[in-house]
Amino acid sequence: MKQKKKYNIVLMVSDDHGRESLGCYGNPAIDTPHLDALAADGTRFTNAFCTSASSSPSRSAILTGIHNHTNGTYGLSHAQHHFSCFDSVVSLPARMQSAGYRTGRAGKKHFSPENLFPFDFNLPENHLDRNDIALAEACREFISGGEPFFLYWCSFNPHRCVNVDESSPYKPNRFGNPAEAYPGDTERFYTADEVIVPPFLSDLPEVRAELAQYYQSISRLDRGIGRLIEILKEEGKYDDTLIIYISDNGAAFPASKTTLYDPGMQLPCIVKAPQQKETGIACDALVSWVDLTPTILDFAGALPEDSKEFHGMSFRNIIEETSPENWREEVFAAHTFHEVTNYYPMRIIRSKKYKFIWNIAHPLTYPSSTDLWHSASWQAAIQGGHETFGVRKVNDYLHRPRFELYNLENDPDEINNLAGDPEYAEQVAEYCEKLKAFQTETSDPWRHKWIYE
Repeated sequence: MKQKKKYNIVLMVSDDHGRESLGCYGNPAIDTPHLDALAADGTRFTNAFCTSASSSPSRSAILTGIHNHTNGTYGLSHAQHHFSCFDSVVSLPARMQSAGYRTGRAGKKHFSPENLFPFDFNLPENHLDRNDIALAEACREFISGGEPFFLYWCSFNPHRCVNVDESSPYKPNRFGNPAEAYPGDTERFYTADEVIVPPFLSDLPEVRAELAQYYQSISRLDRGIGRLIEILKEEGKYDDTLIIYISDNGAAFPASKTTLYDPGMQLPCIVKAPQQKETGIACDALVSWVDLTPTILDFAGALPEDSKEFHGMSFRNIIEETSPENWREEVFAAHTFHEVTNYYPMRIIRSKKYKFIWNIAHPLTYPSSTDLWHSASWQAAIQGGHETFGVRKVNDYLHRPRFELYNLENDPDEINNLAGDPEYAEQVAEYCEKLKAFQTETSDPWRHKWIYE
């Protein structure tokens, strides 16, 4: 029997928020009380992954349910990069409109072409800058209108910005932090001593200075989310609304964003289902951002009977389970470009125990995005002559082998590459065949690259 009620849906996507900087994912140093409360009222997925660790490619998968190398968004959509979805793609907002939903968008876009992503309520992209409380308030009228509604709410926080803190000797990026608090808001400041340096970063003064700015930006994001949830409650919509919080990719630091190492792709995913009975759940199911569109359509009562339209599948039925049976054992990811000059295609398989990476362009030096290359964190390591950045050797980061295989149970930092070990030769061969099948199934233009090796 089909559901009669069409639930309201709010999909919140932050910009470059790594899960290591979130209270409910185990960081006691950062203040994220509203996201922590949402997790306590819902489900926190512990094995959730983007499909590409770059904004536009990731968002294209979020909003279509198909991988970016299939929908055409191979890299960033804005400015000279100019990647976009094919005209034949049917987006999530288009499907929601067809299902009788009012559709709204607030904050960052980073999708193209815009005509494929129709929204009835469509705020100018940059007019509220990094003021997430104001971004939430700007949605109040849309939320209070008729039901059902779908709101796509996308903060610019905690993405890097063009400004640095000139008052600091380490010149950290400001991560969009304002010189003065926005009206009606109070900034949460952090010192370099307060932050926790994750293993993929080096414990350098420059890194700590940038993490302090990054934390500040995340706390502002959290306050905006708190206001959005408060509005849903004030308007009597909270209980009957599906709320999803994710990030498009990992933190804007080297060894995270633009990489398919776990810091770049294993992300926060917090889901509060309508009328959820079991709360505070930590679910270890492997979920992917290509699952988001089918899951949302499932709650909307609009999931097509032919699930082959999507590369993902609805996780609606496992939201209140901790370790679901009969769920997938692996997820796939595919990264090709970030900026148009950052060509480094990778295809990966990730299970709970293993990760396998095929570096298609492995003879090339790994390219860094402009903001990460110029960051105080990376320049401190390079100019200081450090052989390592975090737990990884700089040379290994820049020059990668054709294949990488990691046992994540024994090696969670992905340092000990097993791909060249004869003991794992058969496993490597099996993963290669799985990747070829995945590429064939998803019409990957890079499928033919196997013949050149």
